[in-house]
Amino acid sequence: MTPDHKTRLAAFLEQVWNLGDEDAVAAFVADRYTLRHDPGDPWHGQTLDQPEFRARLRAARAPFPDQRFTVRRMTAEGDTVAAAWTWQGTHRGEVGGIAPTGRRITMTGVTLYDFDEAGRITGHWQEVDRLGVYRQLAG
Repeated sequence: MTPDHKTRLAAFLEQVWNLGDEDAVAAFVADRYTLRHDPGDPWHGQTLDQPEFRARLRAARAPFPDQRFTVRRMTAEGDTVAAAWTWQGTHRGEVGGIAPTGRRITMTGVTLYDFDEAGRITGHWQEVDRLGVYRQLAG
């Protein structure tokens, strides 16, 4: 394991997911990124190139433009880093057929990220509380 995988993952979550910096994708994401397990994600089971990953980033952030991941715990083994996190965002755009509610939504999850020898992320395996999100959206 490269000692900086956890540091790189924290920077990836901040720059790419929290700030929505599409230009940072190339620094963190491998040429091919596989969503190995992410039920409920429209890209579940797919392998994306970098332009497709950027499109996924835009689509995921659009309904919650102020979204923020807060890492609660990270652990690493080999070239895999597991992150337990809390996510929050304000519902400002349509998601899953639900019009914007303006509600502040919270979700928890655990994601295992895999890294290549260059220290870039090649994909993930994830479990999240999407049912909890829809309950919050429904009010």
